[in-house]
Amino acid sequence: MRVAGLLLAAGAGRRFGSPKALVPLNGKLFVDSAAELLRAAGCTPVVVVLGAAADQVRARAELTGVTVVDNPGWESGMGSSLRTGLHAVGVVDAVVVLPVDTPGVTVAALHRLMALAEPKALARAVYDGEIGHPVLIGSDHFPGVVSSAAGDQGARDYLRAGTVRHVECSDVADGADVDRPEDLRGRAT
Repeated sequence: MRVAGLLLAAGAGRRFGSPKALVPLNGKLFVDSAAELLRAAGCTPVVVVLGAAADQVRARAELTGVTVVDNPGWESGMGSSLRTGLHAVGVVDAVVVLPVDTPGVTVAALHRLMALAEPKALARAVYDGEIGHPVLIGSDHFPGVVSSAAGDQGARDYLRAGTVRHVECSDVADGADVDRPEDLRGRAT
């Protein structure tokens, strides 16, 4: 099975105060760490969707071994980035979708979802029963996700309407979003 990695890194990070793609953690930008994580898990291709401060991200980030695409409609929310990324992944069996602001996700969590990859698959990580990321979307679902992805909801409405397998990942990862600078407390910087 060919599983693409889709990194959503287009947001302005309004609650954070700056685009989260440019947030440094442990000597690397969020966007580089997340892209490297998807590559380390064996995703191919890895597509990174940029929007806010795209020129700055390109200038400061390494983005090695990935395909970078711009979402001209990034201001409308995550849904447009998801659509942009799904159009860019090409022919694959499934895609693992990861937002840039989940630095506690690990290769082990990605592998748990990737093990379920097939065109009909729909799965998402849960952490102690709480829904989180990454999300695995089989290629049979791409048209439905593209048509329903809107605003900041991404694939949420589509996933609610379908049969989604929940994959517990709390023993191998931390799925917490980093929405504000204080969310970085307790993480090495």
